[in-house]
Amino acid sequence: MKKVWMVLLLLVVAIGLLSVRSRALKPQNGHSIWRTAWTYEGPKGPDHWADLDSEYAACNGKEQSPIDIRSAQKADLPPLRFEFKTAPLQNYINNFYTVRVNYHAPGSGDFMIVGDARYQLVQFHFHHPAEEMIHGRRDAMVLHYMFQSSDGKVVGLAVLLQPGPANATVQKLWDHMPKNVNYENDVPGVEINPADMLPPGNRYSYYTYMGSVSAPPCTEGVKWFVLKTPATLSAKQIATFAKLWPNDARPVQPINGRVVEESQ
Repeated sequence: MKKVWMVLLLLVVAIGLLSVRSRALKPQNGHSIWRTAWTYEGPKGPDHWADLDSEYAACNGKEQSPIDIRSAQKADLPPLRFEFKTAPLQNYINNFYTVRVNYHAPGSGDFMIVGDARYQLVQFHFHHPAEEMIHGRRDAMVLHYMFQSSDGKVVGLAVLLQPGPANATVQKLWDHMPKNVNYENDVPGVEINPADMLPPGNRYSYYTYMGSVSAPPCTEGVKWFVLKTPATLSAKQIATFAKLWPNDARPVQPINGRVVEESQ
């Protein structure tokens, strides 16, 4: 009888370990990274973010994102290059506001290269509809890649998403959409390459300007690169995300005299 109980105990422990592995509980452990809750609409919406918490004071700053790019100065800007690689899908999180894949320090070795500057991929996430606008046009969605240099400079890359052919990498993400909120998940047997969500080709024309993180705490000092060529998702892929997040886009913010540059 004692042996039977021992077998049962080991079985329970094994099931527990499998459960933890499948959820791959990581640093957040069910807790939001934001001290004070905020929303995209209503009394805790974008117009009120700065009043919700002293940590969000920058949301009333003068260099906020996103913006509507209506005019830009042509400039001799360096090309954008990407060193992305295929790796297991890990640190995949539903943070209540969107889905996001985190790349924790020391990082995976995925980089965006701007001239001689190298920026390591920190995370990517999605918004519906697109946050950035160009000449008053708002696309269906946007994919934001966030990077950081070795000296702490933060850079954002915005890839506008339009209806068209489906994206196989995004489909992998949608197929394994985390249902538990604020837990990082590893997905066994699934690999992705961030490069596979970029527009086709290897020469990227872009707009660039100084802005901010587009959600609380709205930290400024972020250099944004907005690709002029969009990528595509199928109508079904867009609808799948929109069903869960009908609106997770901050309204465009005043330019306040900032200069937007455009690559040749």
